Amino acid sequence: MSHALAPFLGVERSLSGRRWVSRAGDERQALALAQRLGLPELVGRVLAARGIGLDEAESFLNPTLRDLLPDPSHLKDMDKAVARLVAAVTSGETIGIFGDYDVDGATSSALLRNFLDALGARVRVYIPDRIKEGYGPNAPALLRLKAEGVGVVVTVDCGATAFEPLRAAAEAGLDVIVVDHHVGEAALPPALAVVNPNRLDENSPHGHLAAVGVAFLLAVGLNRGLKQAGWYQDHPAPDLLRWLDLVALGTVCDVVPLVGINRALVTQGLKVMARRANVGLAALSDVAGIKEAPGAYHLGYVLGPRVNAGGRVGEAELGTSLLSTADPAEAAEFARRLDGYNKDRQEIEAAVLLDAIEQVEGRPDDGRPLLLAAGEGWHPGVIGIVAGRLKERYGRAACVVAMDGDTGKGSGRSVTGLDLGAAVIAARQAGLLVAGGGHAMAAGFTVARERLAEFHAFVSDRLQAQLEGELVPLLELDGALDAGAATVDLVETLAQVGPFGSGNPEPRFAIAAARVVKADVVGSGHVRVMLAGAGGKRLKAIAFRAADSELGHALLASRGEPFHLAGALRVDTWQGNASVQLVIDDADFAR
Repeated sequence: MSHALAPFLGVERSLSGRRWVSRAGDERQALALAQRLGLPELVGRVLAARGIGLDEAESFLNPTLRDLLPDPSHLKDMDKAVARLVAAVTSGETIGIFGDYDVDGATSSALLRNFLDALGARVRVYIPDRIKEGYGPNAPALLRLKAEGVGVVVTVDCGATAFEPLRAAAEAGLDVIVVDHHVGEAALPPALAVVNPNRLDENSPHGHLAAVGVAFLLAVGLNRGLKQAGWYQDHPAPDLLRWLDLVALGTVCDVVPLVGINRALVTQGLKVMARRANVGLAALSDVAGIKEAPGAYHLGYVLGPRVNAGGRVGEAELGTSLLSTADPAEAAEFARRLDGYNKDRQEIEAAVLLDAIEQVEGRPDDGRPLLLAAGEGWHPGVIGIVAGRLKERYGRAACVVAMDGDTGKGSGRSVTGLDLGAAVIAARQAGLLVAGGGHAMAAGFTVARERLAEFHAFVSDRLQAQLEGELVPLLELDGALDAGAATVDLVETLAQVGPFGSGNPEPRFAIAAARVVKADVVGSGHVRVMLAGAGGKRLKAIAFRAADSELGHALLASRGEPFHLAGALRVDTWQGNASVQLVIDDADFAR
């Protein structure tokens, strides 16, 4: 966020208000990596800029579970959780799974349901309704499970701070095992076991795991515990690796860093997903029109939003049901419904986003690092997405609040370098929120109407204190190319550095001084462009959702003047022919 780095290609403030900088990396290290691995120097630069050293490069490019999967028992309370579940499985006790309604929660719930079903165990899954029940365990639902005969409940992707509901469960004699990855508080909730790499008293080096990754470790531990108990002498042993597709989906969609064990889980999970063994994922891929082997992009931007849509605007349990059914006809119906809910979500989101933009731009810009928009009747299921859109549009942290009577449900997204979660937690501790928490890049909260302005000021001040100078969003680039150098071979070689996501950003390049030969609007406000490089070579490009932005206006109004364009290179396959397309993030006039 500072001005310490020289602007890349001289772009001090781009058409979308960003300062372009070169992604930091040691040039000698880049050359050594390229030579050692037999890769182009450009790929060596990409690796060096991600902090990959010579000793770890081979493992980074070829991550395996054999090398990277930790012993589940290294996590506190894991052995206690495994012992209780071994007892439940072997005695025929009904095991409850209480999951969150997002993708991480749905994949975690489906993973444990599928594993327990394969063991022959009795399972009951419960996903709360976002609107009626809100996030995390609630006492009425837990007590209902107890009344139905459930003896032990595993919460997944929730429960780390559910003190009162878990106390009610404990008093009713219901054992609860919390499997979570959200940062907890100094005190632990009153549960039989709290398995969480981000417990404050935990020393695990794997705090970057998504909840589905922690759930997978629980399954590994339970599998070992059952083997030691002799369960598999009379029962077939399931292959845990068959469910790595679910682990990959939840890991990518929860935007946790794709480093260490997460790289292995996603890399191997994508291979499993390509086999289409999970009938629910296969049906969803068909509905979404995925024709090629899925990559991290498909998980995060095509499949994930559809799984999420049930929890956002439809049926909370639908995502888990899709991912755990074995019936192809049922899977096709679930996928069709989720796709429909996703279309509904897009329409609702577009309306709320328009209102939020009008609200932000209708008041004087006070320069604060946090944008806040609040509206009556806004759907709580889309406020997180809208907050993300505001963050992208204005380069600032953003919170969006759906007001309902005297309180509002809020969701926030942050920019790199500003820890929004810590500021929201501080606001809750200061008494400004009914509830709230999160991590550096995202947060959720409940706020009373009369405290809204005070909350905005408090969090803005906290974020301002984290800044070094003016808030100028940066776009980090891995280098500059001529349009003619953007080849299919280059993109396929760069793919070896994937899977890409948080912690391992997709390489971004500038196409320097390219002319816009043609530009038009396609689809839902996307700007399609044909570029010509200095040598005359053509390159297709597209700027998604850019038609009403300054970037889109400049591209559409171009009369052949040169632009510097920044973005990611992707292979575009049409009727069996492969070509490269630049997905435009930003642009500026080449001066």
